[in-house]
Amino acid sequence: MTIAKVEVERFSLTSSKPFDAVVAALKSAVGQPDMVEFFKETRATNSFPDLERVVQSGLGRTGFMLFAEFDLGDILRRESGSKTPKIVRLVIGNPLIMKEMVKHVPDAGSYAPVTVLVDGRPDGVHVSYDRMESYLMRYGSSEALAVAKNLDAKITTLLSECAS
Repeated sequence: MTIAKVEVERFSLTSSKPFDAVVAALKSAVGQPDMVEFFKETRATNSFPDLERVVQSGLGRTGFMLFAEFDLGDILRRESGSKTPKIVRLVIGNPLIMKEMVKHVPDAGSYAPVTVLVDGRPDGVHVSYDRMESYLMRYGSSEALAVAKNLDAKITTLLSECAS
């Protein structure tokens, strides 16, 4: 058994936009394929070019797709009966980017696709993301780190655009 400490860098910004506007901007920037159908189609492919075609068809203008959405605020609101807090976890990514990291560092599969957390607080809407490069730094793969840095740049640009 091995236990390793992983230090993570969190990118976070605060937006003055309404919570729903930030979430809508993020969701409109990424593809939203029917994930059951998407996975059926990817499993049915017989070649990598066919797989790439299916993946590309599911991506949004940013080159990402929404894998899952968890409305954590809804669960909290059910307990309290109030209209707050608003907090949503969006799991987004691109299987082709994930592949490039995982082929150099298999453990990258534990961190991709990535989580974007959007939560409303009294000082504004916080948008956060744990940087992939920080997860993969300890593995020492320059190839995986190059992909992770590129991914981090794309995600932080997306978040900045949607929050401003």
